[in-house]
Amino acid sequence: LTMMSAKALLATLLLSAASAWQAPQQVSDNARRSLLVNAPIFAVSSFATVANASTDTSNLKFTTSNSGLQYADVKEGSLSTPSPTDGQTVSIDYVMSTTGARYGSKIYSTVDAGAPYRWKLGDGSTIPGLEEAVKGMNPGGIRRVIIPSKLAYQSSSSTPISIIQECESGKGLGPVPPIETAVGEFQRFKNIYCNPDRQYQPDLVMDVKLYGKRN
Repeated sequence: LTMMSAKALLATLLLSAASAWQAPQQVSDNARRSLLVNAPIFAVSSFATVANASTDTSNLKFTTSNSGLQYADVKEGSLSTPSPTDGQTVSIDYVMSTTGARYGSKIYSTVDAGAPYRWKLGDGSTIPGLEEAVKGMNPGGIRRVIIPSKLAYQSSSSTPISIIQECESGKGLGPVPPIETAVGEFQRFKNIYCNPDRQYQPDLVMDVKLYGKRN
């Protein structure tokens, strides 16, 4: 390729990608997932942020569970320590992103905030997709998960108003950017995942690092 033709090709690819993300109502969920799964780096803060190390994510191989959760392990955890189970408290760092934002994908990062997310598995406080993802990990592992709306926040026109109100106030299922210390990030989250007027709820994308479990 000549220098001019290479530049023209790159411009065409960038324009096509931008069009796909900036007009989500015109792109099927499957198309968005395909773009995401095949992207070398999707989140603005990649696994390198979660792991505090440079990590190549260009060759991730995703697995789809029976529930519809998609996941790919970037780093295997300690096989000498079993995966966490219901009733145990777990601690994770995560970068939360979305497939449905017009102006960038990243929503919130616990690493940036210096505040890992902790909860007791099975206590009903956390979205099912993240619980399922963590139960399949070992401490020290890093995993990218793509969580469909049915396993996430599920805000739609048919969602009970009480659930919508909890989501809008930051008191619904976690994880949620803390409204007290991350006002902008919470507003961004709310506009995407607590909005019953959206034509669709986009997939949630999380880069997760699991720390040692606690009883």
